[in-house]
Amino acid sequence: MDLSTLQETTPRERHTPGAAHRELLAERQQVLANAAAQLKAELFGIDDVIDRVIDAIRAWYVLPQLITRPVIVCLWGLTGTGKTQLTRRLAQLLGFYDRFVEVQMDGFSHGASYRSSSISGMLGDSGIHEGAPGMLVLDEFQRFRTVSTKGEEVKVERYQDVWTLLSDGRLPPALSALTNIERKLADAHYEAERADDNEEERAGKKPYRFQLDAWDAQELKRMLKLQEPLAEIMQWPPAQVQALFTRFQQSLSSWETDYSKLLVFVCGNLDEMYHETAQRVEDCDTDADIFHRLTRKLSLIDVKKALSERFKPEQIARLGNEHVIYPSFNKATYEQLIRNLCARYCDDIAAQCGVRFAIGQDVRDELYANAVFPAQGTRPLFSSVHAILSANLVNAALWVLEQQLPLAQDFGITLAADKRHLVVRGASAHGDVQQAQFAVTLELNRLKQRANADFRALLAVHEAGHGLVYCLLFGQAPQEVKINIASFEGGYNSFAGLKVTTRQNALDMMCVGLAGRVAEELVFGEMACTTGAEQDYKQVTAEAARFIRHHGFGTRLSRTDVTVELDNHLNTDVEPSNAAIEELLQSQYQRASALLGQYRGALTRLVEALLDHGMIAQPEMQALMAQSGVAIAVAAHTGPDEALILEPFAARLAAFRQQTGGQAATAPDSESPACL
Repeated sequence: MDLSTLQETTPRERHTPGAAHRELLAERQQVLANAAAQLKAELFGIDDVIDRVIDAIRAWYVLPQLITRPVIVCLWGLTGTGKTQLTRRLAQLLGFYDRFVEVQMDGFSHGASYRSSSISGMLGDSGIHEGAPGMLVLDEFQRFRTVSTKGEEVKVERYQDVWTLLSDGRLPPALSALTNIERKLADAHYEAERADDNEEERAGKKPYRFQLDAWDAQELKRMLKLQEPLAEIMQWPPAQVQALFTRFQQSLSSWETDYSKLLVFVCGNLDEMYHETAQRVEDCDTDADIFHRLTRKLSLIDVKKALSERFKPEQIARLGNEHVIYPSFNKATYEQLIRNLCARYCDDIAAQCGVRFAIGQDVRDELYANAVFPAQGTRPLFSSVHAILSANLVNAALWVLEQQLPLAQDFGITLAADKRHLVVRGASAHGDVQQAQFAVTLELNRLKQRANADFRALLAVHEAGHGLVYCLLFGQAPQEVKINIASFEGGYNSFAGLKVTTRQNALDMMCVGLAGRVAEELVFGEMACTTGAEQDYKQVTAEAARFIRHHGFGTRLSRTDVTVELDNHLNTDVEPSNAAIEELLQSQYQRASALLGQYRGALTRLVEALLDHGMIAQPEMQALMAQSGVAIAVAAHTGPDEALILEPFAARLAAFRQQTGGQAATAPDSESPACL
């Protein structure tokens, strides 16, 4: 079936008998299904995104005659997750490659001409016809801000007509394109008046001759939707051109250009949306699966909130509600990408010189450890794999050819014991195994290793203290505990978020926050405690202050805060609550000391695991705690809303209802205390 015939419906199609019409719709549905399958085969880890996009464009593609305003689909995600690639490939698969316009909304990608400074100008230069379906991609949309970081309006000169397009798809003309023609008309009119008034004075002088050049004629034809050829338009007298201008100004259909059947993809990174999530973990140190789960929680509300920092409310409304969010890639997707990249490099070498390589799993594992930055998308992975493999594979192929080794074999590539060289092995014509080594830079994984034994011991004890107390108080394993970190000098525990924090939860988190310093004191002694707990103390002190002053969990009920605004009616007397905050922290410190003292064996096991492996994942934490007789849970990540609610509120409500004995509530007496 010729896909190009699907995009515009004819009167015959609109009145096709039922069977033929169903056949046409079925064919278009099949094209969409085939496109989805092909996209999933080429783009890894975004099957859910592809399904949502296909569903969002189904009506536009299958029944375009029903579309009366642009269909807008917004794609938000980290860099390198395939947003632009998806839109370009979709245009090819649906046969819209000749009716596809991509605009870089940074405003600099298309030079400085006035035609490329407006959406209408770029659409006018494209193969998209008025009133017909087409695809428009507004890429890097996060750079097209209209509100500054201070909330002030930003002057934007380029692409101002984008908001009109997103509203109803009907664009006014880029009137600046007609300025040159209007100037020539004005000159002709002025010269004609002078000629009438000063015939004797102008005798013998060459009269002014109005004439449109090829550029003017092209603009006039496009803007006024003329059918005449350019050569004819160039010969028109000024009176005829002036009459066209007058008609153009009075006719709504001539004035507006109808792009209401466009499919518009708005693509961007929208860093503000990921900012809070990314702050919870370190770029190159967190587990990809954990960061994937965190980013899966992002919703339409997060998108709207992030957009509000860049655009006006009425502009955000014009983007609609079809916001598709790309989660970060999980570990399996990164591993699949690495396998594909390795295979691609090997295939290229084999095609060029006939040498076939087989890259070992140990090399792929090291590529993952050194190239994956979950919070930065896939681009660091692509560049790192290229830097590590490309030159070394070429050198290895040259070695095979120089040694004249038989090419009818796969040459294995593994990692040397020092992890600083790639080892290439192959058999000679006599069956002897020959090998060569090629230096390779695998810096990131070495940076993660804590070479100093004393420093490793300190980090292991500190982080094990946090992790152990968290397990004991919350009955949950941390998402991960790490001391092998490249991005900062320290370690960390990653805890699941709480959807609801009770008074007990708040006390428990303070105890967990103090447990790192308590573990140092327990193992190394009071005078060997380090300043590494400074951030812990800052965070726990803030939590204790909120506990007393903001949440009403202490003896004071009033919210206590500081302010410089006279109309903020707050209890600003913070001094009396300082002693309560200190007392609270002291009690939680003693509580942590008691817990770690009671579970010394468990603490030792966690420390040993961190020293051996540099990290403890949830299943390992569960097994280690079980050895100490402590049963903890590993969260089952079954849905996008994975924040914990640890208190059985529903069960307690049921118990409360049962205690009432089903008695119907009665209105209080007018003199009862409840009414006073």
